[in-house]
Amino acid sequence: MRHSQRMDRLSAPRRKVQLATAALLLMATTVAACGDGGDEGATASAPKAPATIPELTKDPLTLSFIWFDWPPAQALEDFANAEYTKERSNVTIKVNTVPNANWHDAMFTQFAARKTDFDIAILDSQHIGEAVTNGNILDITDFVKNNIDVDAYNPYLLAAYGQFPQAETGQRDENASLYGLPLLGDTWTMIYRKDLIGDKPPQTWDEMISVAGKCQADNPGVSGLAFHQANGSDAAAVTYNTVNGVYGGNLWDPKTRKIDGILNDAAGHEAMDVLVNKMKPLTARGSGNWFIDEVNAAVAQGKACIAFNWIAASGGLLDPKESTLGTTREQILDKLGFATLPSQKTNLVPLGGMGMHVSAYSAEANQVEALNFMKWFQRADVQKKWAAAGGVPSRTDALASPEFLNAGPFNQVYADSVPRMRDMWNVPEYARLVDIENTNVNAALNGAKNPKAALDDIAKEQQSVLDSSSRKGGGGL
Repeated sequence: MRHSQRMDRLSAPRRKVQLATAALLLMATTVAACGDGGDEGATASAPKAPATIPELTKDPLTLSFIWFDWPPAQALEDFANAEYTKERSNVTIKVNTVPNANWHDAMFTQFAARKTDFDIAILDSQHIGEAVTNGNILDITDFVKNNIDVDAYNPYLLAAYGQFPQAETGQRDENASLYGLPLLGDTWTMIYRKDLIGDKPPQTWDEMISVAGKCQADNPGVSGLAFHQANGSDAAAVTYNTVNGVYGGNLWDPKTRKIDGILNDAAGHEAMDVLVNKMKPLTARGSGNWFIDEVNAAVAQGKACIAFNWIAASGGLLDPKESTLGTTREQILDKLGFATLPSQKTNLVPLGGMGMHVSAYSAEANQVEALNFMKWFQRADVQKKWAAAGGVPSRTDALASPEFLNAGPFNQVYADSVPRMRDMWNVPEYARLVDIENTNVNAALNGAKNPKAALDDIAKEQQSVLDSSSRKGGGGL
């Protein structure tokens, strides 16, 4: 989901070559003004894509994506240029990347200017509401009905990466509109040292904390736990939300848009206590701003007994060039195990991953090409090839395929985790909500704020954001 660790591939700067074309893309509505995701008054609907793909250009064309800098970005560019160009030899794929922390703003600054140097925006599920209400991306509902086999997907994955307003976890509203299609699925995996704690991973969260504590005590210089704590992107927020979920908490009531009194109820405070007072003491000194790269580095250097990270960011752990755990992949896997997250009062895990969305401001021929690419990418044979290339597909048949399950030791973890997923708030105000949570959770983890006060402040401040906005819709829990 969010990563910049090298994974047998090198990221490279990428820039789009903008080409004007004359192909016509039918639009049902005009694009309204863009604005910040939390402002009132920006209630535009997205322009509609055509139900059928218009004639594709035969001229040279660069189809440009925007994503953040992590290994799947280069993998997508390499895969698409190797496979898509077999059918569209005049097309070159470019995946432009920015630092993770700048990802949202890099997209939405251009959206606000009504001019993008990308054709396909790769959005987190929580970005969709902001993009839809500002008219930044195409409504592809009719296109999907005519070109995509929606029954081939887990319903919630299809909803999570494209639907708005979004359904509750595990559900899809077939009457809601779709604005994107899945690109990369993801969730957390628990990474554990088999040589230090044994082959069998902990089954409950409390057991995991106990095992991590014993491992830390028995192995000087090795921390019991490594997890995301940074005040940036969604790092600290996802960590708290994950603990909140397994201890039976809720982030909000999406029907009433109520946060205060729900997030910070007894279960919510128990989760914050577990995170700050039981998990944090088992982390390395100076880890208060760790994110994906730092967690992976601790694992690769043999400095953590148990760690949590996004599956799509874990491939580099098997690279002997990046690891002190072995000189071969096999030696590393003798020491590292990958498992689904332990359960506690529930078995919830965080939903990660992203979808593909067509910029409303892209050149007409590029929008047409983007729709054709998305149709091609969702084919069963292509999804299996994408899985074999290191991608995490969303089609049910691809998830169950040998191409996917045999491609990495953590892929079975993802397949087993799909029914357990819970997302965050999928509302236009997402960026403001996550900033509030990141700041306060990070402060609590670093001793700058009392854990109870931090959670109460999160609930109060997030509630104020929702109460001051006229926008409705959302869901995801």
